[in-house]
Amino acid sequence: MSTLSQLQKQIAKLESQANQIKKKEAGAVIARIKEAIAVYGLTAADLGLSAKGPKAAATKVSRKTAAKKGRKAKAGNIKFKDGDGNVWTGHGRRPQWFLDAIATGKTPEQLAA
Repeated sequence: MSTLSQLQKQIAKLESQANQIKKKEAGAVIARIKEAIAVYGLTAADLGLSAKGPKAAATKVSRKTAAKKGRKAKAGNIKFKDGDGNVWTGHGRRPQWFLDAIATGKTPEQLAA
């Protein structure tokens, strides 16, 4: 019967072996992908990739899907604005213009839309 520490050593050894095999195979996979990209003239956009990464492309797809079904992506209600045309819904990270206005002495109530 094996002890816990013996099993953990075996697991670590097997994980190491698996990682080595994965690295070896990755080179061949990358070569096949590059060949297919060249043959078909694919771009990052064709593959659903962008400079922002796969998540950004997924967001675009969901908006397209919503548009196809006759629904529009809902814009947030503006809760804060300044005299320069900057607006913020109050959700997410505070924009720099909002932080700058607060730093100059304005209150959120003064910036409320």
